[in-house]
Amino acid sequence: MSTQKHLLFYCLLFGGLLLLQSCGSFMRQPIQPRQARLGEETQGTINLKSLPSPKDQIVVAVYKFRDQTGQYKPSENGANWSTAVTQGATTILIKALEDSGWFVPIERENVSNLLNERKIIRSSRNQFNQGNENNQISLPALLYAGVILEGGIISYDANVITGGAGLRYFGAGGSNQYRQDRVTVYLRAVSTSNGKILKTVYTSKTILSQAVDVGLFRFVRFGRLLEAETGFTYNEPSEMAVTEAIEKAVMSMIIEGIEDNLWTLKEPRQIVHKTILEYKKERKRIPQTDMFGRELNNRRRKWSIDAGTSHLLYKGDYPNAVLRTGAEIGLTYSSSPYLGWSLQYGISQMSTEKFFQSDVSYFEGGATYRLLPYDVFSPVLTAGVGMVTENTQNRFDLSNKFYPKAQFGLGLEYMVNDYVGLRITADYNYLFSDEIDQVEQGKYNDFYWRGNIGLRFYLGEKVDSKRKFEYKRER
Repeated sequence: MSTQKHLLFYCLLFGGLLLLQSCGSFMRQPIQPRQARLGEETQGTINLKSLPSPKDQIVVAVYKFRDQTGQYKPSENGANWSTAVTQGATTILIKALEDSGWFVPIERENVSNLLNERKIIRSSRNQFNQGNENNQISLPALLYAGVILEGGIISYDANVITGGAGLRYFGAGGSNQYRQDRVTVYLRAVSTSNGKILKTVYTSKTILSQAVDVGLFRFVRFGRLLEAETGFTYNEPSEMAVTEAIEKAVMSMIIEGIEDNLWTLKEPRQIVHKTILEYKKERKRIPQTDMFGRELNNRRRKWSIDAGTSHLLYKGDYPNAVLRTGAEIGLTYSSSPYLGWSLQYGISQMSTEKFFQSDVSYFEGGATYRLLPYDVFSPVLTAGVGMVTENTQNRFDLSNKFYPKAQFGLGLEYMVNDYVGLRITADYNYLFSDEIDQVEQGKYNDFYWRGNIGLRFYLGEKVDSKRKFEYKRER
């Protein structure tokens, strides 16, 4: 009975820990209605308000800035006729223009309502002042815009990235799932005097959806079942994402216009303002950044010298093989961020517990494919061909027969810095002969497994990707 109580206690304790894991959401459950509140400020709003003041505000007109995607919300169960993004992007853009302090937006989206109201005012005044022409007061003229802002929400890409992870053991575990969407906004400024397009910018924003759940399902004793579960889901509001993308587009339009002398700062020396400098740094990183925000900075250079330990496990006609350690050096040339070509030389030993022991040297050439060349940590695939020979007279005796081989494997590489990388690889080496152990037995050739732990010292200049080259040429 005591054992059952202890088991129940530990199960309850584990269930409590699972609850605490998601307590951030659990403790903020909306169990009571809330009053209306002011709209949240995004980071884009803060950046817009921090921009330096203009010499003169620009009067702009926005006729329509709407959803041009025709995209509906993704649904797993049947059709969903709700649009994926807001249909009120014009209002969001006008608010962003006001927050920036650079523009004076004028009403054009519903200009017919404005004109009708002005007609009513004139009619009322005429009736009130009928027969008294001296008291006729005319309406002031409407403001006209020097610039028209056009564009819209161009695309909404659902499920750009989906994934998750989970673990469950003995009735207890948890899982996590996520999905990322992407919204893209284009904005252009058009001169009303000649119709020239002054500047076009575009921005994008990802929209994250995430679900986390943990649970416990356990029989604590016969007929007694303990079950506990909790979790939460988070869906980033698409309206907030659209707002951030539009605010970023407005900020981009302002700074790009300053650089192109379309409009000027009140204080020219404010060109070195912190917000402007941060924008320029971000713009320089764009050619080296993919759509997921990962920096495409190839940390690896064209040439590298490899040095490390080599661990051989012989598999041939003798039983009870023993793992032996040797050394290896190599030279690698990277023709692209993904692909490297290498030459290697190593010394080690093939050995069993009793019957066979041989000092060997090997030469090989091959290719290395990096799956994530722009990341600090990257899996790698290796393949190549080479030769193995036995060293009988001394450790560097190369007078004996060479046995051809082929190898393939995989590994990991971690960049300590731009010049030093730590690599761990394991590969399978197949010999095209069954004679290296001096015994020909069976229908299969000899082979061996090899593990390598070493350092890679990078030299020379970095490998430029095609994308970076094209950007430099355009600039």
